[in-house]
This record gives sequence, C-alpha cells and structure tokens, in this order.
Amino acid sequence: MTTVLVTLAVLAVAAAAVLGYVRLRDRRRSPGDEDAAAVRAARAERHRRAAEREHAQHDGWNRGGHGFTG
Repeated sequence: MTTVLVTLAVLAVAAAAVLGYVRLRDRRRSPGDEDAAAVRAARAERHRRAAEREHAQHDGWNRGGHGFTG
C-alpha cells in the first residue's frame, strides 16, 4: 500500500513540475515574438485569395445583372 501511495505522490509531483514549466515557458513568450512583416504578408495573401474567390464567383455577369456577357 505504501508503494502505491509513494508512486502516486511521485507522479503528482512530476505532473505539477511539467505544468509549472509549461506555464512559465508560455508566460515568457510575448505576442511580439512573431515577425511583423510575415504576419502582414500572410494577412495580405489571405485577403488577395478571398478577393480572387469573390471575383471568380461573379466573373462573366455584367454589373447590371442582365445576364452572362461572355
């Protein structure tokens, strides 16, 4: 019985140590660590692709809504 309690206590301490380390590591990371230029480029690429999809859905129809123009 004592062996089981010691094993559970060791596992609990190990789990607490891992959780503490992960929390400390994540707290040290700041949101500013990301490359600002890369974030802007990715956002611009998402907007460009969305615009292309929107254009493809409306391609071929005239602005007045009078049918397919070819």
